[in-house]
Amino acid sequence: MVEKRGTGGSDNTSASDETDKGRSESLEARRQRLDADLLVHRKVVPEASSNKEAAKGYALAVKLSSEFIAGVIVGVLLGYLFDRFLGTSPWGLIVFLLLGFCAGVLNVLRSTGAVAQSTPAGRSQTGPDAKDDGK
Repeated sequence: MVEKRGTGGSDNTSASDETDKGRSESLEARRQRLDADLLVHRKVVPEASSNKEAAKGYALAVKLSSEFIAGVIVGVLLGYLFDRFLGTSPWGLIVFLLLGFCAGVLNVLRSTGAVAQSTPAGRSQTGPDAKDDGK
């Protein structure tokens, strides 16, 4: 026995049209309420401040890249001079290039605050982070 479903009688289409209209109206009303709520909570940023933010970002990028490149260039120059005076061919350049690369990365990390600043061995640390031993 084969059972037919959804023959498309007139009773089915009128009832489904009414429910579709009710759903779309409620959906439209909810969408409009959501848009109104978003406008209330959305902050409008003036163009001048976004330009200042972009300028700060460019300045930080130039600062970080120049610190990294300076470390590499100093390493290459020291390696070249080391090889030139001692005659150690490419090894001084290779070693000092790697040291310059590491120094450049460390400078970038220090500038961004990812690595804490080191204090000299002879100085004691003062300020809010200093530990008091009670003496």
